[in-house]
Amino acid sequence: MSVSPLTSPARQQHPAKAPMRKPPALAGVDVDAATEVLMRGGVALGLAAIALIHFLDLFSKFDETPYLGVAYLGLIATALVVAGRLVGGGGRRWWLAAGALAALAIAGYVLSRSVGLPASTVDIGNWEEPLGLASLFVEAVVAALSIYALGVIGNSAPSAMDAGTSAR
Repeated sequence: MSVSPLTSPARQQHPAKAPMRKPPALAGVDVDAATEVLMRGGVALGLAAIALIHFLDLFSKFDETPYLGVAYLGLIATALVVAGRLVGGGGRRWWLAAGALAALAIAGYVLSRSVGLPASTVDIGNWEEPLGLASLFVEAVVAALSIYALGVIGNSAPSAMDAGTSAR
């Protein structure tokens, strides 16, 4: 019987690895590096999706209600900046920004569908619009992951939360 190189005992044994240094934002927290990378990547991808969804609706907003088009531009730019900062290892303030941005977008959707916004009542009652539902889903995921990350980071010492991120 031959032994596959993928299942051989020599292949299954891993040499001792040097411990990975945690990024400063989560130093001293009981979160492994892989979990942090996945959380950062997931939230950054979610923020990029929020930007894309609002970009797809941007031009019609400028036609309908120009101030909402400008608000969309602010949301898109902010989402991309926050995503970049999180990928770059930004600390607690960027997790807070991601969660707050997602929560504000959800609030805007709810207001526009319930009571309407100034000079914009066309979406009242339009709860099932596909782009809006996609946006709500992504925003809820971003908010939930950000809240989780803030809870994990909140368990570390204040000096560890933003160590090395003062310029971010």
